[in-house]
Amino acid sequence: MEDLKTFLIDKVLTFESDTLAPETEKILQQVRREKTDKPVIFISSGTSSVIAGSEKTCSAIETYIKENEPSAGLVHVGCTGPATFEPLVCIQIPGKNKLFFRNITEEKVEPLLNGVFHNDINVDDLAGQTGTRGFELWSGIPFMDELPFFAKQKRVILGNCGCYDPESIEEYIARGGYRAYIKAIRHYTFEEVCDIIERSGLRGRSGGGYLTGLKWKHALNTTSNGRYLICNAKESDPGAFTDRTILESDPHRLIEGIAIAAYGIGASNAIIFMRSGSDHAKNRLQKAIDRAREYGLFGHNIFSSGYNLEILIRIEPGAFVCGEETALINTLEGKRGMPQLKPPYPTTAGLFGKPTVINNVETLMNVPLIMQNGPEWFRTLGTENSPGTKVFAVAGKGRMSGVVEIEMGTTIRTILEDIADGIKEGKEFKAIQLGGVSGSFITAENLNIKIDYDDLKEKGIGMGAGGFVIIDENTCMVDLVRYYMEFIRNESCGKCIPCREGTGRMLEILESVIKKPLNEESGTTLERFKGVMQLETIASVMKDTSLCGLGQTAPNPFISALKNFRDEFEEHIFDRKCRANICRGLRTFSIDVDKCTGCTACAGKCPVNAIYGTRLQPFFIVEEKCIGCGICFDICKFSAINVK
Repeated sequence: MEDLKTFLIDKVLTFESDTLAPETEKILQQVRREKTDKPVIFISSGTSSVIAGSEKTCSAIETYIKENEPSAGLVHVGCTGPATFEPLVCIQIPGKNKLFFRNITEEKVEPLLNGVFHNDINVDDLAGQTGTRGFELWSGIPFMDELPFFAKQKRVILGNCGCYDPESIEEYIARGGYRAYIKAIRHYTFEEVCDIIERSGLRGRSGGGYLTGLKWKHALNTTSNGRYLICNAKESDPGAFTDRTILESDPHRLIEGIAIAAYGIGASNAIIFMRSGSDHAKNRLQKAIDRAREYGLFGHNIFSSGYNLEILIRIEPGAFVCGEETALINTLEGKRGMPQLKPPYPTTAGLFGKPTVINNVETLMNVPLIMQNGPEWFRTLGTENSPGTKVFAVAGKGRMSGVVEIEMGTTIRTILEDIADGIKEGKEFKAIQLGGVSGSFITAENLNIKIDYDDLKEKGIGMGAGGFVIIDENTCMVDLVRYYMEFIRNESCGKCIPCREGTGRMLEILESVIKKPLNEESGTTLERFKGVMQLETIASVMKDTSLCGLGQTAPNPFISALKNFRDEFEEHIFDRKCRANICRGLRTFSIDVDKCTGCTACAGKCPVNAIYGTRLQPFFIVEEKCIGCGICFDICKFSAINVK
């Protein structure tokens, strides 16, 4: 291992020419496992894989190898992208292309490996093949990049995800990693690095879309005896999991991006701010940092460049608002995570009063690629004002889910219909929720909108950090908005009155809409309707007067839902009806006396004792006591419970 380390440092990392020697390239091919003389089995090991049961699958593979193929290797890789395929297993036979198999649970391992090793492949779980020149093709098996999920993607940031062992710095260096960083600190000034990033047109991928190079220059040009670079890896929006996937699948590229960004602003300290509960990602990232330090990539006078850098990981305390940059800074300083007024901006006075740049994970993942390939290359991707790609976490009711990367300028329809393969179970499409908990709903009329900062802004839609939730006809928009408002109310720091009181009042009104009124007086419906109208006024005040982005964008889901689904709100108010039959408070349950056998099962399970009767005689439900939970409907074996 020490010999390989010395070789990689001398012949790759510090090699001045852009073209490596042929002998070096041969060794790197072996490190990358492009050519192997023994079978190699790759298994995904991200969070989505573990949830799907990959640890049991891995144990079954280890047992099989020990008993049947002791020469075979087993490699843990990151997430390839399609969460629907997990656990995903890839098998490489010497001289042949790699084969990918989806949904390989523990019991499928032995017949799968027996089939592959004896040339009798079961195609039921076969996803596709990948390979490079010089390998034998598997006849009749499609390539992975031909599958609809991958065909419309442009995998740049995710290029390494699922391809190599994320804990192996040797493999990352063999794939060209850290060369851009070493070149930057040895041959470029701080200003030149900022110029390159600015010329590339890279915009912050956290939702605002501010020019990254310009932000760096603001911090660099602020006179100070110290600066900080913070990577915001908190990602706490419901339905978003792009950062976690990247951290678990390609931590070294993120670290390289952080290192280049820190050098560009003249910072000698960088901090990765992670969400609590992401132990798997944290452990993998910490191992990557430790290995990079072993290679001399951090510390004092790195590779005789005169540059010093240390990278630390810090875990947030568990509050959503801590993702806001000034609240984040307060948290790192040991204070309560509450937003501050701006200006001054963090690039002028941030962590401990020093100029501080805060970039999110996806933004920093682009940096090594821009430094390696040049700003002109980056501008060949995407649109004129939004160059590059965008990573989304596709979740919800699509046939396919997972992490995808598309070129800027791709339409929302392409993601929905081609990559996600439409709506599952033949249901009707209703909306796309873009931009996380404070995002907007995109209906069928707007599916041809392009993923572009300016195009989305013209429509009043924020891109957000990466949430792309597909909603079908079985979703109640009123209840969904209520859920988001409850989430935001609970996560509000309470510092400013518009957010603290506004979110509470909005939640109160929405909860009254999804329940039947306590009495049916003539003015009740009017009061409920006036409450919803009051929501619009509250939303306007919150957007104009809240202190931070959390309060300013909190009303977005309601405003968007009321604009596009006003009829659902009116049905809840006037007709006491939820068309999706989700809102428990509007459901009416009754018992069909002709079908009821008096078995007492429903009465025994009713949590509020709203069901009465005599055993072996028809029972009845007291409507005034019923809370609409539906337990009786679920447990009745005789279909005697009716719901309206």
